[in-house]
Amino acid sequence: MPGLVLGPLLRYTGSTQATVWVETDAPCEVAVLDARQRTFCVEGHHYALVVLSDLDEGSVRPYEVHLDGRRAWPLDDGRPPSTIHTREHERHARLVFGSCRVGDPQRLPYTLARSDHPLGFGIDALWALSRRLQSGHEEWPDCLLLLGDQVYADETSEATRAFIRARRDTSREPGEQVADFEEYTRLYQETWSDPDIRWLLSTVPSTMIFDDHDVHDDWNISEAWIREMRATSWWDERITGAFMSYWIYQHIGNLAPPELADEPLLAQLAAEDDGGPRLREFARAVDREPAASRFAFHRDFGRSRLVVIDSRAARVLADGRRDMVDEEEWQWIADHAVGAYDHLIIASTLPVFMTPGIDGLEAWNEAVCSGAWGRLAARAGEKLRRALDLEHWPAFQRSFATMIELLHELAEGPDAPGSISLIGGDVHTAYVAEVALGPQQKSRVFQVVCSPFRNPLRLRERRVVRLFSTRAAGVACRVLARSARVPRPDATWRLVSPLTFDNSVAVLELDERRARLTIRRSAPETGDGWPLETLYERDLA
Repeated sequence: MPGLVLGPLLRYTGSTQATVWVETDAPCEVAVLDARQRTFCVEGHHYALVVLSDLDEGSVRPYEVHLDGRRAWPLDDGRPPSTIHTREHERHARLVFGSCRVGDPQRLPYTLARSDHPLGFGIDALWALSRRLQSGHEEWPDCLLLLGDQVYADETSEATRAFIRARRDTSREPGEQVADFEEYTRLYQETWSDPDIRWLLSTVPSTMIFDDHDVHDDWNISEAWIREMRATSWWDERITGAFMSYWIYQHIGNLAPPELADEPLLAQLAAEDDGGPRLREFARAVDREPAASRFAFHRDFGRSRLVVIDSRAARVLADGRRDMVDEEEWQWIADHAVGAYDHLIIASTLPVFMTPGIDGLEAWNEAVCSGAWGRLAARAGEKLRRALDLEHWPAFQRSFATMIELLHELAEGPDAPGSISLIGGDVHTAYVAEVALGPQQKSRVFQVVCSPFRNPLRLRERRVVRLFSTRAAGVACRVLARSARVPRPDATWRLVSPLTFDNSVAVLELDERRARLTIRRSAPETGDGWPLETLYERDLA
C-alpha cells in the first residue's frame, strides 16, 4: 500500500479554494475531501498537488488524506486535526514570516552545540509557533511566509552526511554537501519531517522562495563566481538538482489554482511515466537563462497584496550587467505592485534597505569590482565581496535605484496604500527601518527584516554587524561610496528598532488601513509551554 513520505502541506488557501501538496512512496490516487489527483513521477519520487474547490467561505474544515482509498493522514499522534481555514474576503490578515532555518532530525531543539552558543542552535522559532498553535495559545495565521534558506545544501546534518556517504565517494567534490536531485529529496525530507513542523505546514497556508543556501553560499553573487562554479566537475548536477527540487517542493505550491491551470510543465509531467528528463531540461534552461522562467508570485489577502521577488535565480550577471531581477520579471513585479490596496507587502529574501554602513560598503564594493579604482582593486574587491557576502540590493545599484523609483510611484500615487512593507531575511538579524521618500509621500514605508528562524550568528559575527550599524560606520561607508562615484539614493532611512540576533518570527497584522508589526523570539519552556517573547512591536499604519 502507498504511504506518505512528506506532507501534507497546505499551500494556498483562498475563499473557496485550497491546494494540498504531498510526496508518496508509490504511484497512487491522492484524495483530500472531495478532490482527487493522481501522482506524477520524477526519478522514482511521486508527488501530487491536489486542488480543492467549492469550499465554504469563512469556514474551518478538518481534512484527511487518503492514498488509493486508505487513510494516510492524520497520524493519530495526539496532535489536533489539520484544518483548512478559508477566507471571506475580509480586510484583516495575520501574516507570519522569517527565514534561515537549520533543520535537524533530533527531536529536542537544543542540538549542535557550539562554544559561543550554550544551547547550540537554540529553539526553533517555527517549532515554538507550532506548539503554541497546538495548545491554543496563539492566534491563527492566514499565511506563513518562508523567506529563503528552507534547506541548507552546503551545511548538511550528520544524518544527511551518512546518507551521502552511503551512496558516493565524499573524498571528491562536493564532499558531504548535497550533490544532486536525489540528495535534495533527502534534505527536504529531513527538514520537513519533524512532527510539529509537519503538523504546522499541514494546517497553515505557506509561501516559499529560495535563497543562496538552498543552493550554495554566495549563489549568483557575481559573474566571476558563476564562471568558477561552472568550471567545476560537480556544479551542473548540483544546480540542476536544486532547480528540479525547488520547482517541486516549493514553487508549484506558491501558485493559486488559476495559475496552476496555466502551468504547462505540471501538465506535461502528469502525462509522462517519468518526468525526470523533462524537468531536468527545464532546470538546465533556468540556470543558463533567467528569463526562461518566473519564480516571482503574488497573493492577495482581502485588499492587501503580497508580491514575492526572486532575488537569486532572476539575476542578470553577464556582459558587464548587474541586475537583481531581469527586465521582463521586473516589469511583472511592477505591474502587480500597482493597485488600490490597503497595504502592499514586497518580499525579497535579501533586504533592500540595509543597516547604516553596510549599504555604503556594498555600493562602494560594486563600483570597485566594476573597475572604479582599477584592475588591482577590482580583484581585491571581488574577494571582499565573497568574504563579507556583499550581495544585497545596494550591491546592485541599478536595481536598487529602480526599486526606490517604484516606491516613489506607489507611495506618492493616487492609490497610495496605508503602508508599504519591504520584508526580508538572510542576514540572521532582525531590525526595522523607516524609509523617507520625500514631501509627496503618502504611504508609510518600512523595511522589516526577520532572521533567523533557527541559525543564530556567532558572537564575533554579531560584533561585526553591530560595528557596521553605528552612525560613524554609516557616515564613513557612504563617504567611501561617494569616492567611487556612487550616486546618492533618492531615499533615506533610519533604524527604528534595536538589532536582535535571536531565533525569531515576525507577525504582521493588517486590519483595513491599520497595520501592526511584532517581532518575537523563541525562549525556553515554561509552565505555559514554549513561549514566543516579544522583542519589538510597532504600528506601521
